[in-house]
Amino acid sequence: MAVEQKNVTVMETVENNPLHLEWTPLEQNLRIYAKEHHVPIIVDEGLAFLEQIIRISRPKKILEIGTAIGYSAIRMQKVCNSEVVTIERNHTMVEQAIQNVSSANVSSKITIIEQDALEAFEQVKDYTFDLIFIDAAKAQYTKFFEMYTPLLSSHGIVVTDNMSFHGLVHEEDLKDQSRSVRGLIRKLSNYHKFLLNHASYDTSIFEIGDGIAVSVKKE
Repeated sequence: MAVEQKNVTVMETVENNPLHLEWTPLEQNLRIYAKEHHVPIIVDEGLAFLEQIIRISRPKKILEIGTAIGYSAIRMQKVCNSEVVTIERNHTMVEQAIQNVSSANVSSKITIIEQDALEAFEQVKDYTFDLIFIDAAKAQYTKFFEMYTPLLSSHGIVVTDNMSFHGLVHEEDLKDQSRSVRGLIRKLSNYHKFLLNHASYDTSIFEIGDGIAVSVKKE
């Protein structure tokens, strides 16, 4: 039986894929794997926003803090053929990321460093980055920012994901949350204030995905 052909209007196309995201079969498999195994990867809205920032700023070199399985590194690299250096402390994740980066045929463009990001500065201290993407241990965001932003180029950009932490950062009543979660929320809230009051960066926090902060280095 022949498949019925349907004329699709431009508006219908936009409504079906308003983010205008496309995935390779490998990337689709990574998304499925992440969902099934509870691997935290950037959500679609956040990804579309991040990729637009990369298209506009066209960074030659990107630093990612928090590789996971390599999904975001692969996506960021191919937007404008940037070189990506990405840091991950979890050995199992690193092994998977290496395999996935190889399968995506971008091993020459993506360098994976297996180390805690709080201890990896010596590995990258001689680099200059045009964009830093922070998506790792939320409680350490301020330390990551302070440690790695000295490596930013003039007018460099820092993008921080998970600023809303599933909406909990904006909740006034956290009494039903565990002590550790409450502590994490306090640190994320302090990071919000740290960014917005930073004398050397202009920061906006967007309610996109799970909340994204964009901090642009001043002159």
